Amino acid sequence: MAWVYLLVACVLALATDLASKEIAFRTVSDAPVPVVREEVLRVKRDIDPRAITQELIPKHEPVTVIPSVLDFQLVLNPGAVFGSGPGQRGFFIGFTVIALGFALAMFAKWTLAQDRWAHAGIGLLVGGGLGNLYDRLFHACVRDFIHPLPGVKWPFGWRFMGTDEVWPYVSNLADLYLLIGIGILLVHLYRRDKAEAERARQAASAKPQA
Repeated sequence: MAWVYLLVACVLALATDLASKEIAFRTVSDAPVPVVREEVLRVKRDIDPRAITQELIPKHEPVTVIPSVLDFQLVLNPGAVFGSGPGQRGFFIGFTVIALGFALAMFAKWTLAQDRWAHAGIGLLVGGGLGNLYDRLFHACVRDFIHPLPGVKWPFGWRFMGTDEVWPYVSNLADLYLLIGIGILLVHLYRRDKAEAERARQAASAKPQA
């Protein structure tokens, strides 16, 4: 059953991520926005990789889903999460493959049959990783469209990482699944370590006194 939880979570994450990207890039702008790998590579060679959004996506107004909570806006990301490392597609492809292998090794060696939440969390990690890997391989960039907390600014004029916006980043469902999967695994590891410490304490207290 362990593989079932992992595969179901992985397939659902991958399918919903790729489907949501296709829908967003067909509907958020006034006209569908195709992302052609050759065009992305041409732009990345000729100009700053960060400019591919301005070059290949027509100007459009964000679609407000919930005011100040969620917008949909089309962005092409040539780097990793939150746009870091632009232009390093080959590195991120290799890193993703290694990370996926590590996640599967963790599933095989560090989880037990009853660790269903951990299996689902690893499935979300694998599915999210595959979703963005697909984009990097077939589109030469990652398609992003989810902008949480649009326009919400830090109080008292605070700035963080050069911006006064609480969340200036645009991402996708794959990034969300990666964060959820990491969160699930952190909770799992915390609970496992806590249970092992309690068993060790009980075993020590059960030993006969000399």
